[in-house]
Amino acid sequence: MSLASVVERASEMFAKCFGEPPRWKAAAPGRVNLIGEHTDYNDGFVLPMAIDRFTVLAANRSTKREVTLNSVTTGETATFNLRNQVQRGEPAWSNYVRGVVAGFQERGIKVGGFNAVIDSTVPFGGGVSSSAALEVATATLLEAMAGKTLDSIEKALLCQRAEHLFAGVPCGIMDQFTSVLAKENHALMLDCRSKTATLVPMTDPSVTVLIVNSNVRHRLVDGLYASRRQQCETAAKILKVQALRDATLKDLTAVSKSMEPVVFRRARHVITENERTLQAADSIGKGNWSHVGSLMYASHASLRDDYEVSCPELDAIVEIARSIPDREGMIGCRMTGAGFGGCAVALIRTEAAKSIARKFEEGYETSTGNIASIFTSRPAGGARVVP
Repeated sequence: MSLASVVERASEMFAKCFGEPPRWKAAAPGRVNLIGEHTDYNDGFVLPMAIDRFTVLAANRSTKREVTLNSVTTGETATFNLRNQVQRGEPAWSNYVRGVVAGFQERGIKVGGFNAVIDSTVPFGGGVSSSAALEVATATLLEAMAGKTLDSIEKALLCQRAEHLFAGVPCGIMDQFTSVLAKENHALMLDCRSKTATLVPMTDPSVTVLIVNSNVRHRLVDGLYASRRQQCETAAKILKVQALRDATLKDLTAVSKSMEPVVFRRARHVITENERTLQAADSIGKGNWSHVGSLMYASHASLRDDYEVSCPELDAIVEIARSIPDREGMIGCRMTGAGFGGCAVALIRTEAAKSIARKFEEGYETSTGNIASIFTSRPAGGARVVP
């Protein structure tokens, strides 16, 4: 569905639920990370782009000092009071909105009562940042309602803090920054320490991004994510650096005997992934797509073996990609997102999109017995208020 179609559907649902048309409509995109996984919370580099899948909030003011949310995606309704500082609550998905509202309250920005319908085409739990899309769409809506525009970096950090405190996920800055700052036909080279973003042109029409959703999500993800973050912090302390971004492979090898093998492997992934990400940004800018593809495959192998966040389904997708030769349009493929399920991202030749998608569909079902959801995307623009 196009963004316009999602906005229209959300607006119609709002009128059905609340008996009037919405006054405001805000949208924010999901994202896919081309390369640079589990580097963001290590002060490293990431290379994401926004996808043309959006979360939309259609809203109008309420006469009550409360917020009522109707989710098209879940079919649930959530209501919370604004008389005091907003707290966590149920249903769980409402915490992404609650956290952003609380962030506005903390800044002294008045948030009056409102009703909203939430609709989305961003795959939930697929590693393409459905949570950040909801947070950033909420922040964009609140800006419009309050008549106050936040600095883009402040807005992204507010949304990140909402995820930390209200959803309990210690995510890095990539997801929210991409949803806020993305520009059409560009990837973002994001330095997670300085919080600066450099646009990387992806204007070549002969290359398309293809996203394969494994449609599996293994449990214990948050706990495993947190444990890896702790392992990286342990490695940084042994290396006596602020973050793994500051270490080289030579540094790591020199202290390897002081580390548990698993901590060594985690650090090796982050250090090599940072280098791969810098090389990929440079190669995309030069149109050296074959090198980008090689870097993507190396990234997946490192995530599978050193960071251990892949799973059989994601590995199957990447093996299918490896079986498709360059001459048939495959450039490269890797898992994307936190791991343990979710999506893989591939760069392919545009003219081969249909045939490659079919190979993924057939091969994935044969290998796993599951059905994959597949879509293509050009780099999309960031959050906006929709007329």
